[in-house]
Amino acid sequence: MQFTDIFIKRPVLATVVSLLIILLGAKAFENLSIRQYPELENSVISIKTTYAGANADVIQGFITTPIQQAIASAEGIDYITSSSMQSASSVKAYLRLGYDTNSALTEIMAKVAEVQNELPDAADRPVIAKETSGGTALLYMSFYSEQMSNEQVTDYLTRVVQPKLSTIDGVGSADILGKKTFAMRLWLDPVKMAAFQVSAQDVNQAILSNNFLSAAGQTKGEWVVTNVNAKTDLSDVEAFKDMVIKSQADSLVRLKDVAEVTLSAENFDSFVAFNGIQSVYVAISPTPSANPLDVIKRVRAAMPAIEKQLPDALKAKVVYDATEFINASIDEVVKTLAEATLIVIIVVLMFLGAFRSVIIPVVTIPLSMIGVLFFMLVMGYSINLLTLLAMVLAIGLVVDDAIVVVENIHRHIEEGLSPYNAALVGAREIALPVVAMTITLAAVYAPIGFMGGLTGTLFTEFAFTLAGAVIISGVIALTLSPMMCSKLLLDKSHESKVAQKLDHLFDRLKQRFQRSLTGALNYRPVTVLFAITVLVSIPFLFLMTKSELAPTDDQGIVFISSSSPQYANLEYMNKYTSHYEDIFNSFSEYDSSFMINGMGTVNNSIAGMLLKPWDQRERSQQQIQPLVQQKLDQIAGLQIFSFNLPPLPGAGDGLPIQFIINSTTDYQTIHQVSEKLVTAAMHSGLFMFISSDLKFNKPELQININRDKAAQLNIDMRQVGETLSTFLSEGRLNRFTLDGRSYKVIPQANLTSRNAADWLNRYYIKNRQGDMIPLASIIELTSVSKPNQLNQFQQLNAAKLQGVMFPGVSLGQALDFLNQKANELMPQGFGKDYSGQSRQFMQEGNALLYTFLFSLIVIFLVLAAQFESFRDPIVVLISVPMSICGALIPLTLGVSTINIYTQIGLVTLIGLISKHGILIVEFANQLQTEKGLSKHQAVIEATSIRLRPVLMTTAAMVLGVVPLVLASGAGAASRFDIGLVIATGMTIGTLFTLYVVPTMYTLFAKDHGKQPVVNGKLAIS
Repeated sequence: MQFTDIFIKRPVLATVVSLLIILLGAKAFENLSIRQYPELENSVISIKTTYAGANADVIQGFITTPIQQAIASAEGIDYITSSSMQSASSVKAYLRLGYDTNSALTEIMAKVAEVQNELPDAADRPVIAKETSGGTALLYMSFYSEQMSNEQVTDYLTRVVQPKLSTIDGVGSADILGKKTFAMRLWLDPVKMAAFQVSAQDVNQAILSNNFLSAAGQTKGEWVVTNVNAKTDLSDVEAFKDMVIKSQADSLVRLKDVAEVTLSAENFDSFVAFNGIQSVYVAISPTPSANPLDVIKRVRAAMPAIEKQLPDALKAKVVYDATEFINASIDEVVKTLAEATLIVIIVVLMFLGAFRSVIIPVVTIPLSMIGVLFFMLVMGYSINLLTLLAMVLAIGLVVDDAIVVVENIHRHIEEGLSPYNAALVGAREIALPVVAMTITLAAVYAPIGFMGGLTGTLFTEFAFTLAGAVIISGVIALTLSPMMCSKLLLDKSHESKVAQKLDHLFDRLKQRFQRSLTGALNYRPVTVLFAITVLVSIPFLFLMTKSELAPTDDQGIVFISSSSPQYANLEYMNKYTSHYEDIFNSFSEYDSSFMINGMGTVNNSIAGMLLKPWDQRERSQQQIQPLVQQKLDQIAGLQIFSFNLPPLPGAGDGLPIQFIINSTTDYQTIHQVSEKLVTAAMHSGLFMFISSDLKFNKPELQININRDKAAQLNIDMRQVGETLSTFLSEGRLNRFTLDGRSYKVIPQANLTSRNAADWLNRYYIKNRQGDMIPLASIIELTSVSKPNQLNQFQQLNAAKLQGVMFPGVSLGQALDFLNQKANELMPQGFGKDYSGQSRQFMQEGNALLYTFLFSLIVIFLVLAAQFESFRDPIVVLISVPMSICGALIPLTLGVSTINIYTQIGLVTLIGLISKHGILIVEFANQLQTEKGLSKHQAVIEATSIRLRPVLMTTAAMVLGVVPLVLASGAGAASRFDIGLVIATGMTIGTLFTLYVVPTMYTLFAKDHGKQPVVNGKLAIS
């Protein structure tokens, strides 16, 4: 008894199998998480160290370099970058994809601790934190008030809001941007200090002595213990003002005599605005392993309670929510899923003409979609954009096996068998081809599932979800479909007129095709030459096609990054960025905006132009962004460029182009090379904007000390350094308490003493005899230009070229140009590297193409085992290059590019188009064996008989992905690319397959001799 006979003869068993699939899938749905992409761990460990007043050279030599050297040997690091600038060091270790963040963090913390004693005593302790590798936080909330100062808003957020948000499950950090933390600012007047014979060291020592936090302890009696609190510290402005700096005879010099004391902000180097209104932001970032959708859902659930507690004068508003794009993308894919299902149902109905016949393959769709959920749960997968995309593609695939079964059984009914007997015979005939098609299509995705890197991490769930759905559909096609055919299909006398007309139409089509195929086989050299031409053209088509990592999706926001000259301050930046709001308002698609001036350094700014929802605007983000750039270019005084967020997770922050040149040579030489490369790039016409992050435009005053004269005046270098540091560095001296929290005490020369042309003449230093000596008498100033910051990549001096391509220019074209020019312009001893999206692109490269070749080999071996022949698989797979050629044609014409989605589509085509060849070859082999037909006769008969199911499965697949090709809204670009490849590849590939495969069969297929049969047919058990 054949395997399929069991389920035809035992319909309850077949029904129970399908009901179990539904039950397990429905239960799994309750436990599956929903997220944007498969979970991936791609993190950055940052080490930030502050050394107030130190210049970039000191920072690099004494802080950055020891830390870099210490952590370089840590496990799991992909690459290290560092930046040394005035008063601050930043070292970032980018971890390899999938490496355990906590393990790396622990090891890096231990290595930093090893070099802690090598760092300058005056430097703050390094702050080590783990971050997600992304350019933006998930959520930005704006807090603004007309009555409260920014310092008060910051203090409230620090005390009340930030602790509540930080403790929400999945929140990695709730950072306050644009904050103005309270500090006791001591604005020293050097002229008054000289008049009172008070030096900077006197002020420092007085503060350290009089603002002392003591831990007095306890008194212990025989029966009583009493805590002792010695009020040796200061906690308000008046107390600081009255602090005695110097006592001389009967007079006291107090701090208020030589300084203005204010409770003000810790720094004044940032400005944050929402829709042009000054604000303070809270930025929510997730932990590396957290689900962004769940995190923001919890944050938004906590917000009503937080807003209820806000002071009446303080308002809050969500400025940017990245999950709006994620949710909109998921909704669009679900919508596409429903559209594809409806289209496939209509296609099947048009080919079969009877609702009874349609029910059988259509029921496979919900069964496979629900059943695969259980498979996803077992594998630890989630419902995300890629698994949903796999389900959309699966809709056209899962009906294929059932369609083949129904069509074959229907053919036997037309030959006069009863539905029951036709089901037995037809299911037996088609069982092996169905198994072969199912295994082949599932096997094609196995290499993707075992890939490494970003592609493997992202598409493993896609590949195995699609393979799982196909396997389940194969099980249903061999269990439920034959049973339903025996119960639902009617014999020929009871067929509807529509079905009869369709049968007659396909009979005529079959006859015409049979004649045309016979004619084609009479001119086999022409067909072979055509096939060779197609095969040879594929490499040329591929090389002529633009390449990129992934298409840019419309995420509903245009980002604007700008930088001012290095000598400019915050007021300069605020003046020019104030024009942004007018530019944004000139676009009808504009919804709201945010801006952060002083991002990282006072010279940098980041802004966002948020667009209206996708269904409320006609132009896409990609269309709007160049227009925004044109208007931004009209703003003088700033270097401004607009850009879109990276299309894939883990790309890090920054622009698409991130090209690194590094060397052991000095920064001046690196600067010269980078500027030549930038000039060549701008003249190429490929880049809308490109710039190097290494600029020699930072003004610096170098103080040269006459050491001999200083020695004669009894002044040592420590005194000089401390005096300048006190007046100019804006460094923390110690801390004071206010309402249970500690804040910095910051002495600094007042603005008049720092802005005046003769500022140096106002500073005095006390020698060892107590005489006040003008600092100008022992020093000379030299003005020089220095790098804005000293950057390193993999511990080598480096410059990073960042840029945006012109519309129509791919990332691959841009990087190829930079590589070529770098090889021409870089002297010996220079190297090149990449970061961000560019690094992803170069690392992934053509990894999927090797997977494509590996998939071909896997399928060849699978088919060889099934056919027990090494020749038949060659015949089956000859259709693959036909299909690939068809898919590459629109890509070469510029409709899309070679990217991660189109490459996945090309791999998918291997399995899809191979199904046609399996149907033809398997049935031709059966005809040779059972009817004794020659190879020539058998392949003509097999192809003609299988014409209807081939056309039906092709139409179901091609029309099923039409919603992907016509996609719009959030995430449409990626759906379009994969839909385009499958639609064109299947359409053109099927047309070629119907003629090329039979031709190759007659030339290469194994000759299957005639075997005994009963009356020319299989016997019915």
